Amino acid sequence: MAASEQKLKVAIMGAKGYPYVYGGYDTMIKELGERLVKKGVHVRVYNHRALFPKRPRFVNGIECIYTPAIESKSLTQLTHTFFSMLHACFSDVDVILVVNSGNGPFGIISKVFRKPTAINVDGLEWLRPKWKGFGSKYFYWASKMATRFYDQIINDSDEMRRVYLELFNKDSKVIAYGANPKESVSQSYLEKWKLESRTYFLIVGRLVPDNNADLIIEGFLKSDSSKKLVIVGDVPFSDEWATQLKNIQDPRLLFTGYVTDPNELAALYSHCFGYFHGHEFGGTNPAMLKALGYGCAILALNTPFNQEMLQNGKHGWYFEKNAESVRRIVAKAESESEKMESLRKTAKDGLIQKYNWDYVTEQYLEVFRELARK
Repeated sequence: MAASEQKLKVAIMGAKGYPYVYGGYDTMIKELGERLVKKGVHVRVYNHRALFPKRPRFVNGIECIYTPAIESKSLTQLTHTFFSMLHACFSDVDVILVVNSGNGPFGIISKVFRKPTAINVDGLEWLRPKWKGFGSKYFYWASKMATRFYDQIINDSDEMRRVYLELFNKDSKVIAYGANPKESVSQSYLEKWKLESRTYFLIVGRLVPDNNADLIIEGFLKSDSSKKLVIVGDVPFSDEWATQLKNIQDPRLLFTGYVTDPNELAALYSHCFGYFHGHEFGGTNPAMLKALGYGCAILALNTPFNQEMLQNGKHGWYFEKNAESVRRIVAKAESESEKMESLRKTAKDGLIQKYNWDYVTEQYLEVFRELARK
């Protein structure tokens, strides 16, 4: 019998949990889960047990289940989802939502138990430089398995839908990652770094090769700019590539590491002269959406995904994947400050309906209802 909206029970797994907000998937679970609860849905989120010293059963109306994992760099996330999937399949949930294509093979468990499932597969993980050899092959295979075992594939951009059709002959539903327009924050929060409004360019993201911070830094340092380049982010483990980057000596570079204070991060976004987005692989990027929400003038790597997000140049400028192109766009930005200001004024218009969290939630709820009726 179909589950009514009031009794619909949805399990969500594959991220760190709730209300732990570290990355894009965690943010999605928070925004989506809280809205689903308000619509009368019973939401059960599977939390990574080791990350939660305190383990309340319910938080803001969301049921939290704390499942274990084999704690290692390569196995933590996968084993956590494996144990979570087993628990969910033995429970009374109507629908299971999994995030991350790496969890694709676990769909066979829900298939055996005949539990309706959807998976948000995210980006082209197998192309990311950090996954080499077996890791790359695993993600490609896991993504392929996701298309076989899950009832509904969800991608967050039209370009990702095209890729899955081309590689795996599998159509998917496009539901974008959400964002909310933000209020500008006082520049007083910049004082800890001795920064002032519009005196710096900004990068926000993990220090990993596929975000191309090295390329942006190289091109920026070749420019004649007197502004600073502020790099927000790090990696949560020892990494030679990131260490070499942080060891570059130039007074125009400022590495802040992780910025956990939301007001400080908001101020860095709100008052930057230009926001550099070098992310190469994946669909809707949360950092780019934040930049739009804070009214940033965006300078993005020219990829099909970034073209889609910025509506083919309506809400940002593009640079190619070479240092000289970065140098040129820095010079262009500084020589055309009025156009940069125009980009800032219209940036929030880039958060069209498909990036609205309320609209995103309605789309997911439609998927869950349809799956529960099967």
